[in-house]
Amino acid sequence: MTSKRWWRGAVVYQIYPRSFLDTNADGVGDLPGIVNRLGYVASLGVDAIWISPFFKSPMADFGYDIADYRDVDPLFGSLDDFDQLLAKAHALGLKVMIDQVVSHCSEAHSWFQESRENRDNPKADWFVWADAKADGAPPNNWLSLFGGVAWKWEPRRGQYYLHNFLSSQPDLNFHNPDVQAAQLDNVKFWLDRGVDGFRLDAINFCFHDAQLRDNPPKPPELRVGRGFSPDNPYAFQYHHYNNTQPENLKFLEDLRALLDRYPDIGALGEISSEDSLATTAEYCNDQRLHMGYSFELLTENCSGAYIRSTVEALEARMTEGWPCWAISNHDVQRAVTRWGGAQASDALAAQLVALVCSLRGSVCLYQGEELGLPEADVPFEALQDPYGKVFWPSFKGRDGCRTPMPWDGSDHAGFSDATPWLPVPEAHHERNVALQDVREDSVLNAVRAFLHWRKTQPVLVTGSIAFLDAPEPLLAFVREQDGLRLLVAFNLSADRIAWQPPAITAMLDVPGVTPAAVGDGALDFPPHAVAYASLA
Repeated sequence: MTSKRWWRGAVVYQIYPRSFLDTNADGVGDLPGIVNRLGYVASLGVDAIWISPFFKSPMADFGYDIADYRDVDPLFGSLDDFDQLLAKAHALGLKVMIDQVVSHCSEAHSWFQESRENRDNPKADWFVWADAKADGAPPNNWLSLFGGVAWKWEPRRGQYYLHNFLSSQPDLNFHNPDVQAAQLDNVKFWLDRGVDGFRLDAINFCFHDAQLRDNPPKPPELRVGRGFSPDNPYAFQYHHYNNTQPENLKFLEDLRALLDRYPDIGALGEISSEDSLATTAEYCNDQRLHMGYSFELLTENCSGAYIRSTVEALEARMTEGWPCWAISNHDVQRAVTRWGGAQASDALAAQLVALVCSLRGSVCLYQGEELGLPEADVPFEALQDPYGKVFWPSFKGRDGCRTPMPWDGSDHAGFSDATPWLPVPEAHHERNVALQDVREDSVLNAVRAFLHWRKTQPVLVTGSIAFLDAPEPLLAFVREQDGLRLLVAFNLSADRIAWQPPAITAMLDVPGVTPAAVGDGALDFPPHAVAYASLA
């Protein structure tokens, strides 16, 4: 790895293009909308943007079902629009990462259209096809993340095909070297266009067990998911065979060899396996991915002990790679609601950004986190997410975190001149960018101030981390680099608490957070307060 490593310790702002800004009045955000607001993004003090899929797609899974890896869906604009986006972002000092969904594609992709026709065409072995059992049942017991069996019957071939996600998202057969070469060539297309990195969706799902062995059952007490419906039968199995296969390591090394042919590229893998921390450590090193993140901090468990145990577990296992942390994204309930409930305070919203940005690693911030947006309550009749429609009402899907960005106080919050694809909740209207921009005490200005301050603190960007014993609801650790030792402590509760820390030499005046204070030899923490202090 080169010494530049822009991604190491970077704060990456995730943009969900459908919901960012609509410039052509069709109710859906687009690439020109991103271009229009890049100045705002740069003002936050982030280092890069990650754009969720904008490729040609039937939009069954809103872009994560790709029909053409090398073109922009007209809904979002054109390749020229993307080139303008790239140029403006670079002019503002922002790196650009794009989503790559290599493990599966859309049933509308020309590869699948050809493959499904018969068993002897040039693409016949590009997808995971299997014969039925003697009784006509699917080849094995594998399940889809979106509910039900992971196999769909194709009468033209008289076979089933595998889909780990929607039935309209067939899995590619990575055991075929031609598939690997084709996906690497698609990655090269965007590298040649000038992108700075990739967020690799479901990267541990590329390979399946070639023997198609059944997954073993999981005991009821262990059927807990991360970001998934509690009654999803997907949790009933150990997923030993439908993902995270050893052959994937060689593909990651081939991918890394391609990335290393270009200067200063960063690759971030999304990893969800039976032991995601172990897989992240295995996938991230000098020969494979630069960074990895999983769903461990996207749960409802926000205790200090849980956060500590999660980070320590990855630190112990990842000896070469680099972690990346996120507490919100486009797939899970927004963090302020998930960790703070319906009445979450502004102090909590600002604290959560400070917390994830103080851990060792890079950071993904999801659009709207800087505004303290709560989860939206989207009524069933307005629901768009196919996952939510299947599991309603026990699980309302992912639309609640995907509603449009509120830019101002006008109709539809300045997102669009037309009716948005998802409604903007009233609570978001009250937290719009224009309103918060002029309020000194807003979450937006708190996050801005903190992120700009973080840039001046190398110890927070690339320093080591060591946790301290502290009672709940405290989380405390020391970041260290070049002889500087920085104590960081968070009161994760809405109660005032006191704590006796190690001997500190000075408290740091940190913008954007509720500060703890020294009193009677202890630190006094108001609700959701934070302490940054230098140690001897």
